[in-house]
Amino acid sequence: MADILMPKATAVWLIDNTTLTFEQVADFCGLHHLEVKGIADGDVAENMRGVDPISGGELTREEIQKAEDNPDYRMKVAPSKIAHIPQPKRKGARYTPVARRGDKPDAIAWFIRNHPEVTDAQISKLIGTTKATITNVREKTHWNSANIRPVDPVTAGLCSQIELDEVIAKATDRRRKMDADRAKQDEGPSLKPASETEQTGLEEPETETKSEPTAEDIFSNFKG
Repeated sequence: MADILMPKATAVWLIDNTTLTFEQVADFCGLHHLEVKGIADGDVAENMRGVDPISGGELTREEIQKAEDNPDYRMKVAPSKIAHIPQPKRKGARYTPVARRGDKPDAIAWFIRNHPEVTDAQISKLIGTTKATITNVREKTHWNSANIRPVDPVTAGLCSQIELDEVIAKATDRRRKMDADRAKQDEGPSLKPASETEQTGLEEPETETKSEPTAEDIFSNFKG
């Protein structure tokens, strides 16, 4: 059974313009062959204007010719010429049912606690909130701060698990950088390499060695 936009109108056109059998027309249009016979006899779809499936891109002349030459042949719907064209993504804020809107601060708190690497823009786009609300939750200035509890957005019904995983994956590099910076802060000032220390701080000062005076040196002081 083919998925035809206007099956009866298409059947009218095929009956009027081709030599196809009732069974072929019925199979292509998804109708019963007796219904097609009724259309041909004028008992069904009386005064209905036929729709050309060729101009509509649902059928080709070659396919009709094959069916006219072979009564056992069943026609196939022509592939859509626009099915492969990607549809633009819907822009604008994500719509959230009224019953779920009160859960957004909880989801924001979950991101702040568990995934600080996710940016405010990503959170805003994922759950359909504003940056001002995110800031209020982060700074605990939200009007309902006392009742906000971290809840992941999937459990809250604000997004799907796939959407959440995608956002977290995009922020992975930022998380690694944050972890590295935190590790440096925990270590404190780094120590100098041992080789550098040996050359600068641990070298013993050189002392000037003096030789013991000889007898000639002592008596020379009394001469003259």
